[in-house]
Amino acid sequence: MTAVAKKPAQPAAAQAGQQQMQQMSRDEQVGFHKGSLSTLAKEREEMIKILGIVEQLMQMHIKALKEFGIDLEAQARSAAQQQAAAPKRPTQQLDKLLHK
Repeated sequence: MTAVAKKPAQPAAAQAGQQQMQQMSRDEQVGFHKGSLSTLAKEREEMIKILGIVEQLMQMHIKALKEFGIDLEAQARSAAQQQAAAPKRPTQQLDKLLHK
């Protein structure tokens, strides 16, 4: 008797999505993917704008701290040296952590 390899179970939503894609014509699928890419590109542009604003705010706070005489670069170097001097703990693989 030979063993039959089973496909891994997929969530119902993924299966429904695959069935829907199979029923769509090629042109509909192309349009769907183009529309998705267009939407994602716009989302990426908005995310870049947000990152720019966050960077400006961070620079403003860094400048204010420098005016108070706080040197963040020196603190970062000190923290890096302390971390390098600290004993290394063995890291566990993610799979082992997830499958306890």
